Amino acid sequence: MKKSIFIDLRSDTVTKPSAGMRQAMAEAAVGDDVFGEDPTVNRLQEEVAKKLGKEAALFVPSGVMANQIALKVHTVAGDEVIVEYDAHIFQYETAGPSLLSNVQLHTVKGHHGVLTVDDVQNSIRPSAYYMPRTRLLCLENTHNRAGGTIYPLEIIKQLRSFTQSQSISMHLDGARLWNASVATGIKPAAYARHFDSISVCFSKGLGAPVGSALVGSKSFIASAKRYRKVFGGGMRQAGIIAAGALYALRNNLDRLREDHEKAKFFAGEVAKLPGLSIDLESVQTNIVIIDVTETKRTSAGILKRLQSNGVLLTDAGRTRIRAVFHLDVSMENVEDAVSVFKKVFKK
Repeated sequence: MKKSIFIDLRSDTVTKPSAGMRQAMAEAAVGDDVFGEDPTVNRLQEEVAKKLGKEAALFVPSGVMANQIALKVHTVAGDEVIVEYDAHIFQYETAGPSLLSNVQLHTVKGHHGVLTVDDVQNSIRPSAYYMPRTRLLCLENTHNRAGGTIYPLEIIKQLRSFTQSQSISMHLDGARLWNASVATGIKPAAYARHFDSISVCFSKGLGAPVGSALVGSKSFIASAKRYRKVFGGGMRQAGIIAAGALYALRNNLDRLREDHEKAKFFAGEVAKLPGLSIDLESVQTNIVIIDVTETKRTSAGILKRLQSNGVLLTDAGRTRIRAVFHLDVSMENVEDAVSVFKKVFKK
């Protein structure tokens, strides 16, 4: 039976390692990373820390682990952490903060995923013994559920100044910080300098098969390394996978702009179709959120129909679906996907 071929727009995590990346992984020098002896892991950590302008970095298996380790280091049991309502840490990390760090999340709805000083100021708990202490503010750049939107640097600076005055730390979920940097021309370090810790991902748009990094001061990373072990993230000859991340970091950054161009083209065409609504202002990088409310159909039903026509997307809520563009989707694939949408959503 002939295998079906799909245009896979579910996520930029579905990318496969290239031939060059596979070769780099096969030839990687390795050692025991728990003993700090894997040369490839050490090289990756040094390069990531330098690129983000921080003292140290820690290679971890996933972005969720990076974020959860950061929360664990920054907080003590009973603290409260402010996050935007649609943040990945709140929506997609399986209640990790309450399970692993015994903290609760205070969610605040922002515009395009962005919180302002006023939003945060109104969310800080009063200093009373019966209130949790507001210990940490987490931002997300780019913001996944908002449609890959970029956090304005000027607002980040304002938030940093305010939180420092309140003795509140800041963590950045920068899984797609690379996309924000390429889209704006602002170097990752220019974003990172305003945060106490940053997580970045290699297995999304950069195309590595696995891995993220947590970045911060030497003392922060020393604590993070301990919790990585506690959470089961201590790896041995991890240089094999670190080599894929290192190759991605050195070779696949600039090409992210191609994914942004694909997303903008797709959004512009699909937004013209009846029953579909796209906030084109939110299409800033490689993610497109499509509101299907006017079709009178659920996202699940629409996704099934698209799949039967060879295009894979994911749901972003009962009446929203999401398309993500990446290195394994060509512009020809994007044009074909638009044709499928026109077929499915014709008048």
